[in-house]
Amino acid sequence: MVAISLSKVQETAPALVNLYKSAGVSLTKHGLDGLRAAVYLVVDYSGSMRPYYRDGSVQALADRVLGLSAHLDDDGTVPVVFFSTDVDAETGIALADHQGRIDRIVAGLGHMGKTSYHLAMDAVIDHYLDSGAAEPALVIFQTDGGPINKLAAERYLCKAARLPLFWQFIGFGDPGSKQFDFLRKLDELAVPGKRIVDNAGFFHAGEDPRRVPDAELYDRLVGEFPKWLVAARAQGIVRPT
Repeated sequence: MVAISLSKVQETAPALVNLYKSAGVSLTKHGLDGLRAAVYLVVDYSGSMRPYYRDGSVQALADRVLGLSAHLDDDGTVPVVFFSTDVDAETGIALADHQGRIDRIVAGLGHMGKTSYHLAMDAVIDHYLDSGAAEPALVIFQTDGGPINKLAAERYLCKAARLPLFWQFIGFGDPGSKQFDFLRKLDELAVPGKRIVDNAGFFHAGEDPRRVPDAELYDRLVGEFPKWLVAARAQGIVRPT
C-alpha cells in the first residue's frame, strides 16, 4: 500500500499527479513499493546557486521529491534544510502548499553564503533523531559544488553510517567540473574501512536539472536505496521488515 493514495494527491496537489505516478513506477521497478521511509530534502543556498533558484530548478526538485515522498511517508510534508555557510532554514514543504513554496521560503532568508555540508547533515540527523521515527530515511541532498570543510563532511557521513539514513547527493552544474570530485570520493569511501555500510550515492543532474526526465530522475534518486537497505538490515541499523 502507498502511504498517500492517488485520489488524495489529486485532491490536495493535482499538479503533482504525474510526478506521483512516475515515482511509483520507479519504486516498483526497484522493489520498494509498500516501503515506509522518511524523505528529507537538503538544498544548497550558496551564492552560486542563485540561477537555479531564479529559473525554478530548486522548486522543480522539491515538487519531484514531494511526488516521491507521498509513496513512502503518510504525513504529506517533506522536511527541508537550506544551507550555505550555516543552516539558513529548517522548514517543510507540504502537498497542499507546494506551489511557489521555495520562493516564499527564500524571500525570508538572508545572504547566500558558502557551502557547509556537515552543518546541514547535522540538522537532518537531529531532526530525524528528535522525530522518534522507526522507519529509515532517504535524504536527498542537492548541491552545486564541494564543501568548504571536506574533513568535517566526510566525518559526518562516516559517523552517520550507523544511523538509518541514506544520503543521495545530487549535483547541479557542469558534470565535468572538479567541484564534484569530493562527492565522487564520498560516494566511494571504503566499507568497512571508513564506514560500516555504504550510506551514500551521487549523480549529476547537469546544468539544467529541469530537463532530466522524471522517470530518469526517480530511478537515480532511489536506485542505490535498496542495496543500502539490505546492508543496513544485515548490520542491525534498520530493523527487519
